[in-house]
Amino acid sequence: MSMHDPRVSDWWKTSIIDMSPGVIRFRGYAIQDLIGRISFPQMIWLMTRGELPSEAEAKLLDAVLMAGVDHGPQAPSIAIARMAATCGVGLNNAMASAVNVLGDVHGGAGEQAVEMYMDIAERHSAGASLEEAVSAGLDAAIEQRGKFISGFGHRFHPIDPRAPRLLELVDEAARAGTISGRFAAIGRAVEAELASRKNGRRIPMNIDGATAVIYAELGFPAPLARGLFCLSRSVGILSHAWEQTQQGGRNKGPIPREYLCAYDGPAPRDLP
Repeated sequence: MSMHDPRVSDWWKTSIIDMSPGVIRFRGYAIQDLIGRISFPQMIWLMTRGELPSEAEAKLLDAVLMAGVDHGPQAPSIAIARMAATCGVGLNNAMASAVNVLGDVHGGAGEQAVEMYMDIAERHSAGASLEEAVSAGLDAAIEQRGKFISGFGHRFHPIDPRAPRLLELVDEAARAGTISGRFAAIGRAVEAELASRKNGRRIPMNIDGATAVIYAELGFPAPLARGLFCLSRSVGILSHAWEQTQQGGRNKGPIPREYLCAYDGPAPRDLP
């Protein structure tokens, strides 16, 4: 059976890579032409979007990926990576264990914020004022996901130090014409609406809200926002897993072994 027999070659179809003996092309570009000439963020864009971004677009994507790499062992994914490293597994196992918990609650806020921004943008395009679109979009997000608004507020930081810098880069890119700035305006309008509903108490945009602005401005579909966050956070996950491997330790759980969790089950009783 030849290498190009359709019974085999049509089993999987991809527009991402063309690979045969001596040939590797990504989206039509030869790998040897890409190596050393484009950055890793540009390669991510090419792989996920099909075309190369401009340098200015790649710069924004690079900033997003860099900003989200780590948030310390209090982040469940990082803690899990370190615990896994003490269980005798390899770095790939520790990384996989950590990435697997980047779900709707821990890791999904950026995707959810993009969804909310897109919904608001659609309402605005349909004729609602920005204020009306934001209010309706916020209500829809609350109805779907509850009172915690993805992309706003932070349990550790009164002001998330990453968000203002990312928004500064967004504003620079908007002035340069790299992006429209539409979703930055929507994100800030959501922040203003939240403050209004809280009688002036500000719930500032966090990193998830700011990265969602950038992903939306750059045209990434909402699900890719979570996938790209997984790529970003994998850097911190790898770093902590490697550090813990170097530090040693065996079977470290979530709390020191001299402490026990609270028990609220039945009192001691005899077996009948």
